[in-house]
Amino acid sequence: MFFRVLQSAAATVIASSFWLLPVASPAQASPALVVELSSGRVIHAEEATRPWYPASLTKLMTAYVALDAVRRGKITLRTPMRVSRRAYRMAPSKMGFKPGSEITLESALKIILVKSANDVSVTIAEGIAGSVEAFAAQMNATARSLGMYESYFVNPNGLHNPGHVSSARDMAILARALFLHFPEQHELYGIGAIRVGRRVMRNHNGLIGRYPGANGMKTGYVCASGFNVVASATRYGKTIIAVVMGSPSATVRTFQAMALLDKGFASSGYSSSQLEGLSRSAYQAPPNMRGEICNRTRRRELIRQYISSVTPPTSGSTLSGGAPVSSYSGDSNSAAAFFAADKRGNFRSAADGEGEDGDDTRSSLPQLRLPPRAAMAPIPVYVGRAPGWTGTAAGPASAEPEDAKPDTEKSESTATRSGAEPGKPLSLRGAQAQSRKAARSSKAARSKKTAARSKAARKAKARGTKARATRKAARSKSLRRGKAASRSSSRKRSGRR
Repeated sequence: MFFRVLQSAAATVIASSFWLLPVASPAQASPALVVELSSGRVIHAEEATRPWYPASLTKLMTAYVALDAVRRGKITLRTPMRVSRRAYRMAPSKMGFKPGSEITLESALKIILVKSANDVSVTIAEGIAGSVEAFAAQMNATARSLGMYESYFVNPNGLHNPGHVSSARDMAILARALFLHFPEQHELYGIGAIRVGRRVMRNHNGLIGRYPGANGMKTGYVCASGFNVVASATRYGKTIIAVVMGSPSATVRTFQAMALLDKGFASSGYSSSQLEGLSRSAYQAPPNMRGEICNRTRRRELIRQYISSVTPPTSGSTLSGGAPVSSYSGDSNSAAAFFAADKRGNFRSAADGEGEDGDDTRSSLPQLRLPPRAAMAPIPVYVGRAPGWTGTAAGPASAEPEDAKPDTEKSESTATRSGAEPGKPLSLRGAQAQSRKAARSSKAARSKKTAARSKAARKAKARGTKARATRKAARSKSLRRGKAASRSSSRKRSGRR
């Protein structure tokens, strides 16, 4: 019953009139693409072949290469993979598993597709190819075989690198390949939440649990790319894939994807173009969005521009297709009638509020209101070997340096404190405890350095003050001597007279 109510509520925020479609400024057009899964026909395309930084959308390719390795018998989903020091040092988003910990490929795939953990992506790469560089070569070979001609991958997680690029068209090709080549794994792409230890992590994809029929796939964000998403949904046996790149916030990204999916389902016919036939972009390199996305003032302005461009239609107005708003009132998947009748309005004032996943600018800026998510039972994900596994763990091909190996005694002690048995991989709680301890140590070291610098600065200031005082005293003494000599000279002249 709750899901039906939520589905109805979610349907009310879908832009069947397409006035929530991505709106790009004249100086910076953002890629957007809608395709039908089974045929690959293009329904809507805007800058679809323009080079763009994919960010964590990269993890879709990581998942494809991993599933392809399973299909070829090189590895199994139950194979444990060892966390290396290199993986442990990855920047967030991350799980923080201690070097030497083990996790199965199946658990790792669930984590990267829900939590988008960069360290686990490196663990997958090293477990399958032996190194990040070798895995990136496999990613690029796979991209060429799929026809992803605008893509070049440098790492398995999408952390920013100027040479790590893709496009909306290539991401749509990859999304189709995942669905069509690995149909038995389609549930991986639409997991709403996972539980690791005591911690529950929701999917960053704001459509899961909101948009009727949403079943995937992945979000991505770095300052240089803006907020990206590859989204998919299925209704009445028809699956639509939408790609949005360069949104100014996660909430805007979600609404844009909703609008594109709704356009795909509302379309009765397709263009004659296929994904592979889209013309190449005139742009040779991706834009760097850092100045707009990670600058609070400029980002706020982008969100304002989007909101002003999607003002809901009023009753009696016409939609982009020419039909009046009232004619959509009987459509359960239409938003137009809802917005026309909604006395609360579609906008709210979010004073110092956060948008989807905490990514929106904290301000009193008006924001689009997303409906609540459906209650989703988190899928348990376990750290360690699969029960009954007796083989070796996959990991880096070359041995790590001695100083990169984990401290066994410390690991066992920490594992015991966190509730795990000595000699077994750390639980998430233990790994997080280690991460917090390292953070405290780093903070203490920084504080010590800051205190030392402050002490040195105080000493230098004191020395400077003393030197100035000495110079001042010397000048005063010299001045007094000059005055005394002048007075003496005056008296002598008076006596001669």
